[in-house]
Amino acid sequence: MSETTHEAVILGGGLAGLCLALQLRGEFPDMDILVLERNRHPLPAAAHKVGESTVEIGAHYFDHTLGLREHMDTAHIRKFGLRYFFSDGRADVQNTTELGVSRILPIPSYQIDRGIFENFLGEEARRRGIDFRDGATVKGFAVGEHGATHTVRFIDADGEHAVRARWLLDASGRAALLRRRFDLTLDNGHHANAVWFRMGAKLDIDSWSDDADWRGRVSPPERWRSTNHLMGAGYWAWLIPLGSGAHSVGIVTDAAMHPLEGMRDFDLALAWLHARQPAMGHAIAAERDSLLDFRFLRDYSHSSRQLFSADRWALTGEAGTFLDPFYSPGSDFIAIANTYIVALIGHDRAGRNIAPYAHFYEKLYFSFYENTLALFRDQYPLFGNAEVLPAKVIWDYAYYWGVLCQLMFQQRLTDLNLLGDMRPELEHAQALNTRMQQLFRQWHAAGGGQSRREMLDQCALTWFADLNATLTDPLDDAGIRSRLRDNVRLLDGIADALTLQAGGADARLHAPLSGQPRPALFTALA
Repeated sequence: MSETTHEAVILGGGLAGLCLALQLRGEFPDMDILVLERNRHPLPAAAHKVGESTVEIGAHYFDHTLGLREHMDTAHIRKFGLRYFFSDGRADVQNTTELGVSRILPIPSYQIDRGIFENFLGEEARRRGIDFRDGATVKGFAVGEHGATHTVRFIDADGEHAVRARWLLDASGRAALLRRRFDLTLDNGHHANAVWFRMGAKLDIDSWSDDADWRGRVSPPERWRSTNHLMGAGYWAWLIPLGSGAHSVGIVTDAAMHPLEGMRDFDLALAWLHARQPAMGHAIAAERDSLLDFRFLRDYSHSSRQLFSADRWALTGEAGTFLDPFYSPGSDFIAIANTYIVALIGHDRAGRNIAPYAHFYEKLYFSFYENTLALFRDQYPLFGNAEVLPAKVIWDYAYYWGVLCQLMFQQRLTDLNLLGDMRPELEHAQALNTRMQQLFRQWHAAGGGQSRREMLDQCALTWFADLNATLTDPLDDAGIRSRLRDNVRLLDGIADALTLQAGGADARLHAPLSGQPRPALFTALA
């Protein structure tokens, strides 16, 4: 049995682990990194993994932090934003409420073919001098305490190996080697299920109607490049195109409202779609011979009691936490966790005591996690409401672009001075978000929200498009403080407008103001 020593051993060479390895190599070119991945490479295109849709933080992380922009542009699909159709029980999607952008916003996001991407990441890791072992199965490990090194035993095609590591980094996904070892899993109160599958064919939502007016609402007329959400009470279904030419399809449900047993194989899922989203069901049935795979996950959302340890171990990706796929935050939180892990290793290399940093970074991570969890927990019942959910999406994105994206794009996630100085504003934004999520539930309970033939074009809100367009503005120390304060004031204004739209400035729902019909949502927010 061979035995070697490494500065960092990463358990898992999927998306989270390989990205962490590349980020570490970029920050510390002399670092000795070993990545152990159970699956053999190359993976098949359209590999059956969670996390094909990215939003701005994850995309920025891939493009800029890891330097992968050329690959993202050439091998994957530039996304046409997130798009929503309130089409429960309807085959005529062109006559339903559609929420989305009419043109592509400036800051890129991508639809990622995970097989193509992870094969590339593995090759790139080796090109950059990282010891990436695919086909390597971890047989056991021991976690050192009080400064001791960690040990890992694994087996690959060359036999059995034992390695020592200063840092043990768990990116093992739902195998969750460290989280299970230390019994860290936490129920976060969000109980939802998902089924998803890949079709070896393009499912072109633009072809579902020949209505010229409907087709002409977007430019270019390529809705298929969006992450398309087909909405109903307690659920949503997705369509995501992949660079390999395949299409990813999924159904995500509130566990109490739509039991998993009614969709846990392809035929059941297809029958469910025929009843709830008939246009989608018809499109999939026409291509059923191209089915590539099928999978379901029960109660997929989870948290962890701990992510970062002064004993030099850490969790990232699904090995640590997982929220919900609705706004595609998976790669965002990989980027955030990896950034904190890289910073911790930097402090360790500089000879500092990492215990306080591990504590503060973990508190920050969980603050971002809990704020984002509030967007999903107890909110699925209102997902079919064509009045309330569009308001919620606008709010949720303003909150995301206005606060968390600013910290990531401006490389301030680990700036404890800034975060300390801005604590009153950030805590105010957090409290505001909590209040708004409650408002959306109350608003929905008041009834209404029927789908109708309309396009709610997010590009019509100039401030909304500007929030996106200015994410990459270079800001100095004073500039980021000013930007965050301005954005929190903007959130206050949006909250006031939505509260009035819902029917009462004190967040209690009354009849429409002065007995008049409620104004159009986008008029209220303009």
